[in-house]
Amino acid sequence: MSHAQPTAAAPKKRLTTSAMIASIAAPGQRTTPAPFGNALVALAGSNPDIVGLTADLAKYTDLHVFAKAFPDRFYQMGMAEQLLMAAAAGLAREGALPFVTTYAVFAARRAYDFICMAIAEEKLNVKIVCALPGLTSGYGPSHQATEDIAIFRGMPNLTIIDPADALEIEQAVPAIAAHDGPVYMRLLRGNVPLVLDEYGYRFEIGKAKALRGGNDVLLVATGLATMRALQAAEMLEKDKIGVEVLHAATIKPLDLDTIIAAAGKGGRLVVVAENHTVVGGLGEAVAAGLLRAGIAPRFRQIGLPDEFLAAGALPTLHDRYGISAEAMARQIRAWL
Repeated sequence: MSHAQPTAAAPKKRLTTSAMIASIAAPGQRTTPAPFGNALVALAGSNPDIVGLTADLAKYTDLHVFAKAFPDRFYQMGMAEQLLMAAAAGLAREGALPFVTTYAVFAARRAYDFICMAIAEEKLNVKIVCALPGLTSGYGPSHQATEDIAIFRGMPNLTIIDPADALEIEQAVPAIAAHDGPVYMRLLRGNVPLVLDEYGYRFEIGKAKALRGGNDVLLVATGLATMRALQAAEMLEKDKIGVEVLHAATIKPLDLDTIIAAAGKGGRLVVVAENHTVVGGLGEAVAAGLLRAGIAPRFRQIGLPDEFLAAGALPTLHDRYGISAEAMARQIRAWL
């Protein structure tokens, strides 16, 4: 009597975790690939002083584009962020113009003292460009730099930039290169949404700019939150709620003159939106500036909670923590 041979089980399909879904672009949204890396290559072609350094993250900060174009001006420092910052300081002292990349959590938490003592105190011309700002990673607290602006805002001599989209990143690269002194810039990487070209926008360090008008709400935003604020404003317009969106790409020095002038118009609700904890970021900077100027509007914040956030898919997390366009629109309706 013959016995049937057991059939080999079909190999199981490997499942990726929801945290792997890390795109911030909405379906069908226009994007630009690696705007930082390509802008740096374009600038380095005419500026031989530019060098690139990273801590084992060239591919994940778009610096691999620069490394391929200028291999003799690229330095791979390994997983040693403190050494990375010290080396950048040394190169800057010798006349180079270092662009340093890593993840924002590692710059803010692990290399803070080296940035402070070796770069900021000496006002060295180092540009620190960091990926995964705020909630742009689904991998949980180890990679979510929800408090980086709060950490760096108190550091003297350091300019802080939070670009909103691919166009602004492209414009910010030559601007921060021309700026004399250290800069910390949050980086949206990979295929980055393109939004601001529709508004005739031009980046300037230290300048906040109105992107659209509205009589009911003043929405001051920065970084990824500006893109979401524009989307929320369109949703609210259908409910006959007019929202002015004021984009403040430079967190420090903050353009308080423009913000104060806008906040003093018409008794509008003033809302600050940011991809950062509500503690120590743009919201508290704006609130303090308004109070010092003697302006006390109805004021609210949209930002990440003061807690370690969950891991998961970004669309789910953004809605859960209130920084999706839909969540912003819902919250503003409730406040009105």
